Amino acid sequence: MNSMSAWIRSGGIFDYDKRKVRIIELTEKTQDLEFWNDPTSAQVVMKQIDHEKSLVESWDNLNDLRDSINVFLEFEEMGEDVGDELESEYAKLEKKLEVLELRNMLNGSDDQRDAVVSFNPGAGGTESQDWAQMLYRMYVRWAEKNDFKVSNIDYQDGDVAGIKSATIEVQGTNAYGFLKAESGVHRLVRVSPFDSNARRHTSFCSVFVSPLIDDSIQVNINESEVELQRFHSSGAGGQNVNKVETGVRLIWEGELSDGRTEKVVAECQQERSQLQNREKAMVLLKSRIYELEKEIQEEEKARLEGTKGKNEWGSQIRSYVFDDQRVKDHRTNHETSNVNGVMDGDLDDFIKAYLLMISTEHQD
Repeated sequence: MNSMSAWIRSGGIFDYDKRKVRIIELTEKTQDLEFWNDPTSAQVVMKQIDHEKSLVESWDNLNDLRDSINVFLEFEEMGEDVGDELESEYAKLEKKLEVLELRNMLNGSDDQRDAVVSFNPGAGGTESQDWAQMLYRMYVRWAEKNDFKVSNIDYQDGDVAGIKSATIEVQGTNAYGFLKAESGVHRLVRVSPFDSNARRHTSFCSVFVSPLIDDSIQVNINESEVELQRFHSSGAGGQNVNKVETGVRLIWEGELSDGRTEKVVAECQQERSQLQNREKAMVLLKSRIYELEKEIQEEEKARLEGTKGKNEWGSQIRSYVFDDQRVKDHRTNHETSNVNGVMDGDLDDFIKAYLLMISTEHQD
């Protein structure tokens, strides 16, 4: 315990002192009389300050727990029965350390941003559309459990069950940093509730996660190359939101920096007016293009460094086998038999395993 106390006191690999210096440096920037002349850049700095302060406060809370544990240890040495209290404090410390360890891994340039998560079922009609809706619920539950705010940007009901497509915005510090672990194809194997012969079916759904960009990031596309489509908005579960065509779909097909041509689609129907939906859809479109370009850069960096690159969009990342009560991630080999828990949003162990994996790769 003494070594852990010293580690917590010093900040360990967290660089506690460096973070406090960073807060002072950033705060000094805000004292400049011209600081708010560029509101976009100013907001970026303010977010950085909030982020650093949040991490430092979390470490201070760990010190409070350490002090509490030391007090109970003194009571125990005096013969007091404080075993339950000690066990409880140790459990709290372990949980907080684990959360902070994850947050400390999120040092990418976009990790602090909000996330946009899109669901697109594969071939298979009702089976895949039902699977897409199950995944949609899984991520909404994960977000709620982790105190993130979720809003529907687009939600298209399936013909019989499930969803044809959906997009949600997950708001909160490090939303993208955590959810970037979930981009890829998710595979379901189960006895189909839609098959009268009770046969086993395999379904697929693509999940695409991108950071929600703001004016501090420039994504240059020729808007004349963007096709605009309008449609009637409808809410989750078939609710009729608007009888006029306020929903907007933007389609861009163009060349990325690696020379390949990509088709990117973004839809929005959450706002009341077509103009607002178009503006939001354009942000989503640029966010997705930005994520694709980020992947190209990461793959090139991995190639030059001779390391394993990030899983490409479209690769199968995880299997959910209901009959065998097994969920397995094919990138990290992390698996669990708690299928019901996973489908109810218990994804932290999978996300942690992925972040540890990429953190190790970057250190090699």
